[in-house]
Amino acid sequence: MISTSSSPPAASAPAPLPPNFSGVVPSLAQVADFGPPRSEIGVGCLMPWQGRLYVLNYVSHRRQTGTGTGLNIIDADFRMTRSPAAVDGTYANRFVHHESSQLIIGPHLVDTKHNVRTVAALTETRLCGTARHLSNPRNLVYMLGMEGELFELNVRTLKTRRLFDLTRELDTPGEGSCHFKDCYSYAGRLVVVNNDYHAPDFLGARREGTLAEYDGAKWTVLERKPFVAVNGLGHLGGTIFASGWDRASAILKVFTKADGIWRTYRLPKASHTFDHKWQTEWPRIRSIEHERFLMDHHGMFYELSPWAFGNRIWGIRPISTHLWVHGDFCSWKGMLVIGADNTSHEYGGNLQCAEPQSGLWFGHTEDLWKRGKPGGWGGPWWDDAIEPDAPSDPYLMTGFDKKVLHLSHDAGATVAFTVEVDFLGCGEWKTYAKIEVPANGYVPHVFPDGFSAHWLRVTASAACKATAQLHYT
Repeated sequence: MISTSSSPPAASAPAPLPPNFSGVVPSLAQVADFGPPRSEIGVGCLMPWQGRLYVLNYVSHRRQTGTGTGLNIIDADFRMTRSPAAVDGTYANRFVHHESSQLIIGPHLVDTKHNVRTVAALTETRLCGTARHLSNPRNLVYMLGMEGELFELNVRTLKTRRLFDLTRELDTPGEGSCHFKDCYSYAGRLVVVNNDYHAPDFLGARREGTLAEYDGAKWTVLERKPFVAVNGLGHLGGTIFASGWDRASAILKVFTKADGIWRTYRLPKASHTFDHKWQTEWPRIRSIEHERFLMDHHGMFYELSPWAFGNRIWGIRPISTHLWVHGDFCSWKGMLVIGADNTSHEYGGNLQCAEPQSGLWFGHTEDLWKRGKPGGWGGPWWDDAIEPDAPSDPYLMTGFDKKVLHLSHDAGATVAFTVEVDFLGCGEWKTYAKIEVPANGYVPHVFPDGFSAHWLRVTASAACKATAQLHYT
């Protein structure tokens, strides 16, 4: 255990935001050393705590020395200091343990007086998630590492106990391949996500991403696809949300406690540049306004309610698209703060970067509506084997302008595709159209201007390999 105290001078009065460019404050940029080693410096965690904003950034891989990364603290006057407890590492976990009134951020535990204790046994682990313990939440938390290491941590004594090697427990690839990203516990289950995805996954040669849950006795793999974030608001809403993707579209999995079922919803991809495990660091699902979520998913922000009426989610809608890779976001002093993962050395691949750095943006939630207009591509099927009359997953339709549906199949005869819409958003499906596609054929369908519904789904009249993709522009 390493124990330090960090106490920047107390502010006498609130200070205005320092000089900034469209909300980005250069004086608060996270900047790494020239090296060696040279590393990225993404903002892995943003946590308001007792009047200050804790900023923890991360290096490219495992702990590296001499990079200048680590734990920074911003006070009410926007003065940033490096915590004496700072260590270089790859950390993206943040959590408030209410029973002990401690902030857990990376391998650090911070009390209400801003005294920092560091768990030396975990500094070498690429910590990506912290979650409530299933049986002893008063004293223990789960700590998840990116290589599948799952620990118990005693928040009072800082003793750790390794519980699982998830690469073996869940049959995921080992070091250099698997990429666990987050964890969350609720309703008697600990949920973990792994976003492993590379060209063989896209080509269908393997499936190595993971959504899995642990009930305290056994592990269950729910899906073999890349998932990147998992969160919920506990008893408020009674749901768990996990975001991921496959070749066809972005995915939102939703667990509802009322019936104990996971359901799949599909969303557009605002950008295909997120279609790799390394290029998704770190989209979040996080409550930044009262009793609702802001979700960053595949290049698009969404508004998301924690409630599921009739075990169906309601009111999800796109806000805007973006180019920034957002490491984390939070509310602090009435502002929305977003931390980026900007330019880096890319293991020598980026020869135009000598000084890795990432910015912090300060603004308001409503500012997001002024960003890139919602749009994207995706659908329920991409050259998938389809059974006759089996409905596809629901695909989001609301909040977008021009809409085109592309249908194709490989059957040797005409296939009729039935397009249904759920315009109420509650699982009540109505037939919109039946579209015949000739043998081994392709047919596009342009929706009328102004037409929209919450969800769309498709069925095929015959077994075939089919594609149903929508372009929203």
